[in-house]
Amino acid sequence: METMRDRFEQVATKLLDDNPNLAVVLADIGVTGFADAMARHPGRVINVGIREQLLISLAGGLALTGMRPVAHTFAPFLIERPFEQIKLDLVHQGATAVLVSAGGSYDYPGYGRTHMAPGDVALLDTLPGWTVHVPGHPDEAEWLLRDAVAATDTVYVRLSLPANRSPLAGAGNPGGTYGLTVLRTGRSGTVIAVGPVADAVIAATVGLDVTVLFAATIRPFDAATLRATLGAVDVVIVEPYLAGTSVPHVSQALADLPHRVIGLGVGRAELRRYGTPEEHQVAHGLDPASLRASIAGFLAGQAAGSAVV
Repeated sequence: METMRDRFEQVATKLLDDNPNLAVVLADIGVTGFADAMARHPGRVINVGIREQLLISLAGGLALTGMRPVAHTFAPFLIERPFEQIKLDLVHQGATAVLVSAGGSYDYPGYGRTHMAPGDVALLDTLPGWTVHVPGHPDEAEWLLRDAVAATDTVYVRLSLPANRSPLAGAGNPGGTYGLTVLRTGRSGTVIAVGPVADAVIAATVGLDVTVLFAATIRPFDAATLRATLGAVDVVIVEPYLAGTSVPHVSQALADLPHRVIGLGVGRAELRRYGTPEEHQVAHGLDPASLRASIAGFLAGQAAGSAVV
């Protein structure tokens, strides 16, 4: 089955052929998928080796020359290891780029903690001006990547191996962003599913009288759609990374209303028996049965889960 990363490599290769201002910067990971593109565009597909700080610095330098750089590697090596370069060589310099990660929070648990990055979006939240896309399907990954390349801001596209059965968001306008997609409406509360957790959220909320919203873009946060679809002002946001990451954004959207918010996602405790992605999903309470218990408990007035406001 085609993955989001497969689609990224295909689409980025085509965009390199069509756009002479586009460059792709790699740090060993992903080189095989771009071998043909590197042969055709040796000056615009650049492998810096296992030098992730240089990956970001080079992307910033390319941006300052007028290029649109796309930097790609696993999430911990793209966001956490070179964070100082993201802060200084991109944001401080006003050099805009597209960062495309792979591996999600724990897609490759056999490699250990070094390949896990559930805190990536929370870390980027400490910096201003980011657009953050979290596609839930390869089609969404393609649409969001095309938008990101056509845009002029700094964009993070977070790819993962898990995917929903079908795309839940439509293609946006070039340079634009997606808002929340209304999957169904209800009166007892709102559940927001971010990216690839949507299928689990849909299964978990069968029979519950709740509004279910889907986000393929989480920054900027779509406050307008959330407010327009509110029944009860109890909101659950389920994200495939650190639990509670977007709780402040939901609270800000509802600042003038008495409300309750809970953030469900990857817990802070480190799981040292690395196991399988499916086992991590259950351990973090992101499987349908666990989500149903947390959502139903919260709506019934119990502070289940984490990051309750």
